[in-house]
Amino acid sequence: MRENNIKMISIDDVPLNGFHQLMTVRSGGGWVLDGYILSIIGVALGYITLELQLNSFWEGMVAASALIGIFIGGFLGGWLSGVLGRRRLYFVGPVIFILCSVGQFWANSGLEVFIYRLLIGVGVGFEYPVAGALLVEFLPKKYRGSRLAALTILWFAGAALAYIVGNLILSSGNLSAWRYVLLSPALIGLFLLVVRLGTPESPRWLMSKGKDEDAERVIKKVYGASFSLKNIPAQNSEEKLSLSAILKSGYGARMLFVSLFWTCSVIPVFAVYAFAPKVLDSLNITGDWAAYGSVAITVLFVVGCIVATKLIDIMGRRLMVIHSFLWSGIALLLLGYFSDAGGLLILILFGSYALFIGGAQVLQLVYPNEIFPTEIRSFAVGIGASLSRVGAAIGTWFVPISLQSIGIGQTMYIAAGITFIGLISSILLAPETKSMSLEKAASLQR
Repeated sequence: MRENNIKMISIDDVPLNGFHQLMTVRSGGGWVLDGYILSIIGVALGYITLELQLNSFWEGMVAASALIGIFIGGFLGGWLSGVLGRRRLYFVGPVIFILCSVGQFWANSGLEVFIYRLLIGVGVGFEYPVAGALLVEFLPKKYRGSRLAALTILWFAGAALAYIVGNLILSSGNLSAWRYVLLSPALIGLFLLVVRLGTPESPRWLMSKGKDEDAERVIKKVYGASFSLKNIPAQNSEEKLSLSAILKSGYGARMLFVSLFWTCSVIPVFAVYAFAPKVLDSLNITGDWAAYGSVAITVLFVVGCIVATKLIDIMGRRLMVIHSFLWSGIALLLLGYFSDAGGLLILILFGSYALFIGGAQVLQLVYPNEIFPTEIRSFAVGIGASLSRVGAAIGTWFVPISLQSIGIGQTMYIAAGITFIGLISSILLAPETKSMSLEKAASLQR
């Protein structure tokens, strides 16, 4: 009788076990490293420019190289993980990070640094669809939303660690210390590579390829000898789509939503995060106010993500993304209107934006991993990651030009407009997946 009861328990409903904790570390470590390795260039770029005598063209190319790489890696990793599986590609990112970090140490030209950073971006692009899909396909539904949302917090933690470690290394005063700064991610990459050894393939992916015996072996190893394929919720066979058919199906609307909301949530964030001191200076906030304000805004980005992670299973996904875009958009609108106001009001509005956008930030990994079936899940995440980074690159490039040509007030209005596009797309297209099994969340028939 007890065995029959176990057979009826879905793996989406099992308690969190040690394997789930280990998988969270394995995938979460990738986001720490992503935040670290993408942010470390900001610490070292000035020193690289001095020693390698980079002109403005190569300085800009080095700064943008990783974002270009993410665009390539997101598409490539998303497609390959659907064809070859999650586990094989789980090691691609760490290997690229280690080899290219070592390569950067010996770089002697802007072109060499650009190539290594481009390849690093490809590795980061692989991480989004591969690590996210592998984690979500093992997690119980009760913990899926909060665990995926927490990955965004880990990214910011990695970014903060990069600034701390990078500045400590540069404090030596050696002009070539930047080489050790860019080498430092290799140590984290090596740790991540070792931790990921022994990771099994996703049983859901194995079943989608007709490898039922392999899937059953994984299930028994992870969940116990009494579990089998019967404990995986059945996927509607009509939803087993080829990648070429995705836009012709009902999933085309979901792909549009993921692309729009992800892109609209990162363009203003990357612009504000990268140019906070410059933006604050344009808002007449200088001196200690600017220094403390930049730190406070960065902290509030993290706080916003933490709060959203705590609320995601209470509010639900749809309500959270709508409120996040609404209130953060209003904050940006007010920043444009009160661009000539005093420092305290500006910092309050800036901080409000950083806090409220946390909901949309954490959903960047939750939504695309939940609302697509196994066959196209990693591909959808890859597209979202790729297109959002195009938006991030455009936003980062546009801010200094916009500040100079049309001023801070109009720049904030544009950022608000982008945020409200995200709001409209969420109102029209955002589904609710709270408390659903992965199969039900991904189903078009509810």
